[in-house]
Amino acid sequence: MPTSANHSNSIDWRLAKKLAKRVSGHEPFLDSYHYRQLGPEMADLTAQAEELVAAETGLISKAGPARAQVTNREGWIDANLASFQRLLRPVIEKMTEKGSASWLAPVTQKVSGTEVGTMLGWMSTRVLGQYDLLIIEDDRPEDQDMVYYVGPNVMAIEHKYDFDPRQFRLWLALHETTHRAQFTGISWLRPYFLGLIDEALDFSEPNLEHFKQVAKDALESRRRGEDLWADGGLPALLATPEQKAILEKIGGMMSLLEGHGDVTMDRAGAELIPEATHFSKVLRERRKSAKGLARLLQQLIGLEAKLNQYTAGEDFIAAVEATGGPALVNRAWESSNHLPTMTEIRNPEQWINRMNTLANIETTPVATA
Repeated sequence: MPTSANHSNSIDWRLAKKLAKRVSGHEPFLDSYHYRQLGPEMADLTAQAEELVAAETGLISKAGPARAQVTNREGWIDANLASFQRLLRPVIEKMTEKGSASWLAPVTQKVSGTEVGTMLGWMSTRVLGQYDLLIIEDDRPEDQDMVYYVGPNVMAIEHKYDFDPRQFRLWLALHETTHRAQFTGISWLRPYFLGLIDEALDFSEPNLEHFKQVAKDALESRRRGEDLWADGGLPALLATPEQKAILEKIGGMMSLLEGHGDVTMDRAGAELIPEATHFSKVLRERRKSAKGLARLLQQLIGLEAKLNQYTAGEDFIAAVEATGGPALVNRAWESSNHLPTMTEIRNPEQWINRMNTLANIETTPVATA
């Protein structure tokens, strides 16, 4: 049985890091004096955005002021590799205890490292900002609860589309600080989300029969002309029935959070960012413009499904507000039982009816003898 020294070897992390940095390519504007000014500016804009988000949503972070960090693609890759390693560690320990890690031969480790490296390298060329909540170790508090901005990408997109830098950067900061307000202002949300991730990973032990069934189902779906990647790419396709039930919850929650993030960034910055509608339109078109290998990567890793969450979440919020205003939307923040599933995101009336039923139960007086 492999020892604990092999815990990190289910994925060749060194290969993943090397390949990711190769795929990330040339980073524009790193040598520009404008880039050197970006860090202090994003720190100020993040603080401003946090105040605007609090005023718009009523969500106040219980973790103190947000911390902004401007990084390059290499730094973003390093941060996400660290998150992946820490997130997957319990799974690898579980597999090692059961002797399952021996199933992961060196070839598999190389393949996994190649997949992770290619994915992160390509994503590092696209991502603009990220609120990182997955680093969960107590011994590195300096790495936790960080709002990242990938500086070269931000400046490149401003240059390409002739965006007003000050407006665009505040607009980005509003989205990321909204996510931070969600996860640090709603006390139960972060542990609930991480609990769902842990629960999904608990079912990640390799099973050859399951893979055979997945291949069979995929062939049948293809014959019927169905989109294999529509529900979340390869991760969703390979998920066990237990994992799919969890992904249904995660998908609904993330659609709500992304939709809420987009709605908030537009409303909170309405007076300060007159070009917000233009930014939104350009980025939506950019998300849909991927072709060839880039489009295939988006589909395989589930990014295309995630991008669809933005629109689905916004449509859900619009439908709910049309019925009960922002107060009805805010019921989702009261309890994990109030979060919509993915099915309810696509059918808002189901969630509205469920909330009405719960409200009636809560207000019905209890008969006494």
